Amino acid sequence: MSAWFEMVLYSCLVLNCLSVLLLVYRAIIGPSSPDRAIALDTIGIHLIAITGIVAIMLNSIHLNDVILLIGILTFIATVAIAKFLEKGVIIERDRD
Repeated sequence: MSAWFEMVLYSCLVLNCLSVLLLVYRAIIGPSSPDRAIALDTIGIHLIAITGIVAIMLNSIHLNDVILLIGILTFIATVAIAKFLEKGVIIERDRD
């Protein structure tokens, strides 16, 4: 890799990590529950980006499975949080 490309990768990695720190602050202090939900979803997206950047830096394809796993877990968490914000429960227990 060229020095310029490595500099861009490192700067993207640093910016993504700083963004995750700011999003953690938003997830903890957020003024409302939807703001917290959006922050958690965005943290998942940034984790996917960080893992992708590390995979490029290591010149490895083995982290693609990790990226897919983080994406699936982020999607499930987003659906669960949205359902909780809408109805107040995640798992409905209908007893007839």
